Amino acid sequence: MFKQILSKLPRKSSSSSSSSSSKGGGSESSGRSHGGVKSNDLSTKSASSSSSVSQSQPLHPHGNVINNNNNNNNINRGLIPIGGVNENQNPTNGNLNFTPYEALPSFRDVPNSEKPALFIKKLKMCSVVFDFTDATKNLKEKEVKRQTLVELVDYVTSANAKFSESAIQQVVRTVSANIFRTLSPQPRENKPIDGVELEEEEPSMDPAWPHLQIVYELFLRFVASPELDAKLAKRFIDQSFVLRLLDLFDSEDPREREYLKMTLHRIYGKFMAHRPFIRKSINNLFFNFIFETEKHNGIAEFLEILGSIINGFALPLKEEHKLFLVRVLIPLHKPKCLAMYHQQLSYCITQFVEKDCKLADTIIRGLLKYWPITNSSKEVMFLSELEEVLEATQPPEFQRCMMPLFRRIAHCLNSPHFQVAERALFLWNNDHIVNLIKQNCKVILPIIFPALERNARSHWNQAVHSLTLNVRKIFNDLDPDLSKECLQKFEENESKKDEIEEGREATWRRLEELAAKRAASSEALVIGKAPIRNSAG
Repeated sequence: MFKQILSKLPRKSSSSSSSSSSKGGGSESSGRSHGGVKSNDLSTKSASSSSSVSQSQPLHPHGNVINNNNNNNNINRGLIPIGGVNENQNPTNGNLNFTPYEALPSFRDVPNSEKPALFIKKLKMCSVVFDFTDATKNLKEKEVKRQTLVELVDYVTSANAKFSESAIQQVVRTVSANIFRTLSPQPRENKPIDGVELEEEEPSMDPAWPHLQIVYELFLRFVASPELDAKLAKRFIDQSFVLRLLDLFDSEDPREREYLKMTLHRIYGKFMAHRPFIRKSINNLFFNFIFETEKHNGIAEFLEILGSIINGFALPLKEEHKLFLVRVLIPLHKPKCLAMYHQQLSYCITQFVEKDCKLADTIIRGLLKYWPITNSSKEVMFLSELEEVLEATQPPEFQRCMMPLFRRIAHCLNSPHFQVAERALFLWNNDHIVNLIKQNCKVILPIIFPALERNARSHWNQAVHSLTLNVRKIFNDLDPDLSKECLQKFEENESKKDEIEEGREATWRRLEELAAKRAASSEALVIGKAPIRNSAG
């Protein structure tokens, strides 16, 4: 009987039920939201419908708009949800409740006991992400957020009590909501041509940088703060967070990469448990860059961080660090865009030689392996780095690699590109390198003398010619008998060279005569097919 009575009662409409459910659960779900919300997700399709809502609809005592009808276009453009959007709610329908985005009280206006709670509230408010591609949207809200972020930076800087677990968690959530995003690289239509240096494109500047910079400053000071407990923070600044941070190094905005570099360095210093993971993750990015893409914007910043890390390596060096040198740093000389990060790479390489001089032979042979043949500007960079390595090299290691090294230097001396030849000759301006050469003069002079003599006789550039004469004079003064012997051998080889050249030309003439005779007699050279063997027989 009760069922019959209940069945006759009118049912509640689905729209009203969805409206009541959004009122009851919206604030709770938004408080659980981890990420920020883009303000343009909550904007209406027309400004007229937005203004009609703000004028005609009353406000809830807590500031929320009370939705009196079911029109799909009555979302108030000026009111932004602070904690996020419930996944079950559709931002395009009219059943969404809002919290006005207004400035919270200043830290100066509340007692010390209420500051930690206010700190978390301000962080939650700053989790909202605005659309900066349109400079005319949400101007008031953007300014409120900017001022709030500045307050948070001051609060973190002057903090004199340990940050609570909830505060650490909210800082990480707020920072994640703001900085972790999909990077949109500029389209690169002009592909680099070998040997041709194209004009550098202007870096892409993120329009959201006025807010991003303060968020990065907040997180940098937070990580560096003595009031941050590393053991507690490690639960939230975890490996997943570090990986997402590393992905941002591919940003085209150099200002962002600079902040990322400082932040990652602070994390490496504070969270010792993350150190092996950070090194391994950076290595993986390097491998992908070297052997797959040869495209990444943050290689120089990674190498700057690693230069500081290498400087702190304890002696004797671990096998892991030596493998990093051989498998990562030396192959980084291979990509065509070496100029973008060569200064930082050269510093890292030199640090290894200064840490362990026995690695000089490995490094020099590695440079010879990747030595550029057709790229003159890259060759100049290699010679500059070679000088820095040789300056830290000791005689035993120098003797192991001097023969292949000076064969390559001899090629550089004879380079038609005057900057390459000039840079190779500048090696003799370094006193330490000259001393190493003098100690092994009997081995080195016979290798490079032909190159010096050819330069002195026929190089087109006057500066290279003058420098060559100076170097040759050093060897003449050091060992005149050896110089005369080398000159005599050079002239013998030159005379034999003429004979060899004449013999080669005579051989070609005979081949041409034979070809002409066969063409005249119409003899065709027939190549018969090889007989097919019977598998059965």
